Amino acid sequence: MKPAEPPVVEAAGALVWRLRQGHLQVVLVHRPRYQDWSWPKGKLEPGESTPGAAVREVSEETGYDVVLGIPLPSLEYPLVDGRTKRVSYWSAQIAGRPDAAALLARPPVPRASTDEIDRTRWLDVAAAAKKLTNVLDCDPLNALVDAHARGRLVTRALVIARHGKARRRSTWTGTELDRPLTPVGVQQSAALVPVLSAFGITDIVTSGWERCRTTVEPYAEASAIMPRESEHLTESAHDSSPGRVEAEVDGLLGSGRDVLVCTHRPVLPTVLKVLADHAVRGAQRGLPSKDPYLKPGAVLVAHVVHGDKGPRVVATETHRPPVV
Repeated sequence: MKPAEPPVVEAAGALVWRLRQGHLQVVLVHRPRYQDWSWPKGKLEPGESTPGAAVREVSEETGYDVVLGIPLPSLEYPLVDGRTKRVSYWSAQIAGRPDAAALLARPPVPRASTDEIDRTRWLDVAAAAKKLTNVLDCDPLNALVDAHARGRLVTRALVIARHGKARRRSTWTGTELDRPLTPVGVQQSAALVPVLSAFGITDIVTSGWERCRTTVEPYAEASAIMPRESEHLTESAHDSSPGRVEAEVDGLLGSGRDVLVCTHRPVLPTVLKVLADHAVRGAQRGLPSKDPYLKPGAVLVAHVVHGDKGPRVVATETHRPPVV
């Protein structure tokens, strides 16, 4: 019998960046226990998502509330006990006034003790590359610098959510309009709150059917956002006019807002087609291509750049609720 492989230790962090007098700068933290300079990061807590862990760890170690941008290369390395540690990274910016609703959805985060983090420092990227103790930490930094050079760092998030797990059609005696979520679906909806907050969602558009409304409800309540119901995002409306769904998504892509869109599995191919039409090649490859496209309660995050040529999707990523 083949021995079980040691479990992977999941961690997350971010490269927090800003521009000062035309220079790209990033935040490094110093850990006195290891006497090293690195990116703010840390292990996931039980039941925590990687995006949620990234913003929590940045807040703990730097004191900054941030909103995540594009994903950066993750790092893997062996631990002394034989396990592998995987660190997921994102670009991130310090949250501003437009992100206030997303910040409302986050619990307070205590600062790390000085025994854990005793210094933070903003450095130009060239100086940061020299300051980093672990040469592997230059991989996400190089990706950040490249994204900046290509105009792909300042992005907005369009998050596409499939509603949480719902009661089976065969066991529901009501209509499709009011078929509810299962208890698992309710848990999935609650688990999305830190993910949506991490990407700075400040606008919600949803199908008016019960299972979608219930999916967005926990985040809407936590962030004090009033969802807008779209008649075009229901299954029946999509069957009648897919073109109206395309127009709806196209408009949201160009809105310049960080938006959550909640809809149904049969609607997803049309939504994904619009994203693919606006996506650069690398982002196109990251789009789901097979039914069911997204599992119940899962989200697709499209990172959108707004320029003279209109909106472009420059990166994509998917996340499933950690409760399942």
